[in-house]
Amino acid sequence: MRRLALLLALCLAGCTVNTPAPSGLALPAPPGAPVVVTLGDSVPAGTACDCDPFPDLYARRISPDARSVNLAQPGFTSADVRGQVGVAGVRAALRGATVVLIMAGANDLAGAFDNDRDDDAYQASAARVESNVAAVVGTVAQIHGTPVTVLVLGYWNVVKDGAAGLATYGADGLSSAESATHYANQALRQASDRSGARYVPTTPAFKGDDRDQDPTALLAPDGDHPNAAGHQAIADALYAALPAG
Repeated sequence: MRRLALLLALCLAGCTVNTPAPSGLALPAPPGAPVVVTLGDSVPAGTACDCDPFPDLYARRISPDARSVNLAQPGFTSADVRGQVGVAGVRAALRGATVVLIMAGANDLAGAFDNDRDDDAYQASAARVESNVAAVVGTVAQIHGTPVTVLVLGYWNVVKDGAAGLATYGADGLSSAESATHYANQALRQASDRSGARYVPTTPAFKGDDRDQDPTALLAPDGDHPNAAGHQAIADALYAALPAG
């Protein structure tokens, strides 16, 4: 908690913060420069990739003067993010946001995948994701007090994919993972629709429009997280959904 408070204090003073590894101090953003605040799990946090995560890439894409305040935490579920927006420092960061990115829910469905691998478990977990993410968006709007753009990202897979996923789960396991991912993305889209956020899918970036491409080249060796090319692909998808201006 002390580490999070320190990071928040630094970012509010004008630095760029990435979790788990802070990117270091940066010059204060000029007045009116965009501020991108990110909430979520290990994907936006940049886990397993010694690279700039997609929130930073997207911020630089919309403006060279933009700040990225990356508050994503590895292992976070949608309930964890819902609790996080109650923290005073997080609320202060959100109050100054121009764009808020939310990517959460994979860990909720991954738990159901690990334990049950059936539609009932997936649907129950997805229902919680929808409720939690819609509540997060509502809290962001309440905190901000004025209209703010919120982008909710979907997943190409809630667990391992590509060659690593096939080796770990087999073909049947990957098929079940696709079902879990479908329920997660459906929940995220519905949460966006009911809360006024914009849903941004990532499946086309990793698997193509027809979902027939192998995503291995965009994944870290663990098969669970994007590599540098994968983070760039997500940033490009975000920019296509909401370009500068």
